[in-house]
Amino acid sequence: MSRSTGALLFAGVLLAQLPLALAQSAHAQQGGWFVPKSSQPSADAPQQAARRRAAPVPAAQPMPEAMPGPEDGADQQGQQAPQAQPVLPLPPIPVLSELPKGTAPPAAVLGVISVPDVMRESSAGQQVESVLGARRDKLNQDAQKEQAGWRATEKQIQDEVKGGLTQPQAQAKVRALQARVQAAQKDFRDRNRIIQEAAQVAIGQIERELVQVIKQVSASHGMNLVLHREQVALNFPDFDITPQVIGQLNATLPSVFIPADGVDPEVLAKSGTYPTTANPGPAPGTTPGPAPGATPVATKPAAPKH
Repeated sequence: MSRSTGALLFAGVLLAQLPLALAQSAHAQQGGWFVPKSSQPSADAPQQAARRRAAPVPAAQPMPEAMPGPEDGADQQGQQAPQAQPVLPLPPIPVLSELPKGTAPPAAVLGVISVPDVMRESSAGQQVESVLGARRDKLNQDAQKEQAGWRATEKQIQDEVKGGLTQPQAQAKVRALQARVQAAQKDFRDRNRIIQEAAQVAIGQIERELVQVIKQVSASHGMNLVLHREQVALNFPDFDITPQVIGQLNATLPSVFIPADGVDPEVLAKSGTYPTTANPGPAPGTTPGPAPGATPVATKPAAPKH
């Protein structure tokens, strides 16, 4: 029965391969601000990574062919002495010609903004956090439930082996469990990718509109340079345009389009009917309907004519 026991141990290794934190990703890699509770990185993770990068890697030392004797010790010490690197001549520095005098920039009128606060307090940002956060929680719950089923099946096989299950029967059950594990892992990876891409779709809409709102609000105050508030050591409240940007963003983009749960954004994009704020749907009089799972967002009202 040693072969069946080894197969069971191999199945146990497969059970431990499923990541329970499938929601970690990244947009991060995405460069956005939607970071669900279950995927926030630890505070010391960047420091540990920096220490690992800074740690020198010792070079492999070749083994000496023979131990030096007393008579040739001095010669080898002379050979092992570090040699000074030669100083190589460099070509002359090119002479730079003067550039024509340009126009001086205007006097800086500064403003500050906290983009994380905007994403956290805006109605569209709260919608993304609520909808996609719930999907990530559901994915983690399903992964934990499936993993518990794997453990129960593994224990059942072990009990049957002790009860006299034949080796061919045990191997067949182990292979069935391995196939179940691999199929579930693929399904969870696909679901996680769909959630990540749905976050990209939603965050992209907010970022695009936020750039326009910041330009609009800063221009209304005569500001020509807006800095991130997190990078400023001291500022007065009059410089901070965050509250006004949040209010204007809520007025122009109260919600965003998020692909329905289980709808692959890649498939939806290839369908030609991608209902975003820039493309709310087919033009009037056309026959094609919206893609499955698509819910268009109300378009932004046109600016009044003066």
